[in-house]
Amino acid sequence: MKYFNFILSVCLMTVLTFNSATSLDLGFSGSVALESRYFPESALHDEQFGHENFSAVLQPELFYEWDRGYQRVVFTPFLRWDQHDDERTHWDVRELYWEMVQDDYELRFGARQVFWGVAESQHLVDIVNQTDQIESIDGEDKLGQPMLQLTLVQDWGTINGFLLSGFRERNFAGGEGRLRAPLPVLSKRAMYESSAEEWHLDWALRWSHYFDVFDVGISHFNGTSREPLLQLGADAAGNPVLTPMYPLINQTGLDAQATIGGWLFKLEAITRGGQGERYYAGVGGFEYTFGDVGRSGIDIGVLAEYSYDDRGDAATQPFDDDFFVGSRLAFNDVQSTDLLAGVFLDRDSGAGAARLEGSRRIGSTFKLNVELNAYFNAPETDPFFALRRDSYLQVELARYF
Repeated sequence: MKYFNFILSVCLMTVLTFNSATSLDLGFSGSVALESRYFPESALHDEQFGHENFSAVLQPELFYEWDRGYQRVVFTPFLRWDQHDDERTHWDVRELYWEMVQDDYELRFGARQVFWGVAESQHLVDIVNQTDQIESIDGEDKLGQPMLQLTLVQDWGTINGFLLSGFRERNFAGGEGRLRAPLPVLSKRAMYESSAEEWHLDWALRWSHYFDVFDVGISHFNGTSREPLLQLGADAAGNPVLTPMYPLINQTGLDAQATIGGWLFKLEAITRGGQGERYYAGVGGFEYTFGDVGRSGIDIGVLAEYSYDDRGDAATQPFDDDFFVGSRLAFNDVQSTDLLAGVFLDRDSGAGAARLEGSRRIGSTFKLNVELNAYFNAPETDPFFALRRDSYLQVELARYF
């Protein structure tokens, strides 16, 4: 974290030097939220907390804009306090960057969040940012990544180039927390394949374009893997623990989406070398939306995807031969009510996970978010086996300002 703080300080001083204009626009927004999680089953490990957990989140956003809107600075800090898990009580700078946008190019410098991908069930090609594992294990939440980004906008497509340093290590739940690994993970003992460790200069390149009904992206990443290998070791008292090891990898990815009427066809595929033998993985499927069902104003989407990883049981992520089916409901009401429900099912073992997400605005400033995650039928060889007693219901009330 001290290296990340240093890089953020450099970023902040640098972006402020660009602001020499006298006409300055200031914007401020953000949210504060209270979250409650309920676990119906008793914890698997004695040191873990029981059934209930409360936490609070603060995420403001501040931006300065000048040069007729062509330049700006964005600052988005994040802070969570957790009742039981000291590791989940954490802060992060999600974004702190300077941006200049011109007609045919864009330049950004600082800590940012970048998203690649089109699939619903997992995001194989999304590799720039580190996963914020203690926020949610679904991989949707990310840590800010220091970077220099150049975007070139041409008729034949958009090129995004990235130079990345100040690597962010993945965080893990503490011994008292739920949704944790079978053994404690000692993040402070993290090891790297590169002698430069977190200062290794990673780079990434992505071309994207659209053709008729197709949106296509081709990407390549070279640098420190955001996904650590967890190696068995021992702490100072001789107790078994897991230690993260971050190898150097190279990954080439493809993401594509076709929009044909009410149909969305989606594909993500990667090949990765450096993390053991080179392997291939992919996820693909479709989503079809029935609009204004029965003249109710409700749109109902049906989703189906299949994930494959040629490493099979040796895969470091849970979806090596799995189906995902789900449904998305958009009520299109003034409260912006929506609901997404889906089930993951391993074709070989029958292990599965069910997920439900829903949200609804309350008045003009509040929003209620509900999330349900359930894990079932996982054999000992399945990654979900460690979560077999960690099904939970989460309710969050957020106020936006």
